[in-house]
Amino acid sequence: MKLEVKTLDAGKNGDVELNDAVFGVEPRADILHRVVTWQLEKRRAPTRATRERSDVARTGKKFGRQKGGGTARHGDRKAPIFIGGGKAHGARARTFGHDLNKKIRALGLKMALSAKAKGGAITVLDSLDVKEGKTKVLAGQLAKLGLSNALFIDGDAINVSFAKASSNLVGINVLPAVGANVYDILRADALVLTRAAVEKLEARFNG
Repeated sequence: MKLEVKTLDAGKNGDVELNDAVFGVEPRADILHRVVTWQLEKRRAPTRATRERSDVARTGKKFGRQKGGGTARHGDRKAPIFIGGGKAHGARARTFGHDLNKKIRALGLKMALSAKAKGGAITVLDSLDVKEGKTKVLAGQLAKLGLSNALFIDGDAINVSFAKASSNLVGINVLPAVGANVYDILRADALVLTRAAVEKLEARFNG
């Protein structure tokens, strides 16, 4: 698949050939659903377990007479009613994530990229350099390109001037190529790649 390479000023700067093995895979909703579900579950923090009666390190020796003391007949200091005792009906540790095969994760990313390419929602830019890192300048350039809700993916590292200029623009997100993921790609209306990002993504699967 051949796409035109544009500049941030909506100019033209040649063409780029996208590898069909990465950008031409037929998307499958079940694979994309599995990967997105896995991503969202991995975000959830596990709950921290509280110490219950059996987890508290306190004496189990009976500390009073069974009768005649004028108080309740307690067996040990681990009881929840004592300071330092175990908590009654405390929270249990839970993990929400599950494992997903690496091949399925890689296939899901290819399908997400291919879905954007198939829908004509991919734009390739030569670079993300913004003059003086000004938000006003970038907003005007994005208006020319017709981009309002877009995910920008750069090469090894995010362009500093673009990151600075886009930080206050709602709907504009930027990631390095290594951070490309199915969830962020699918939720954006448009996907914008730099030449460096295309090279990195293709090398990621072919390497």
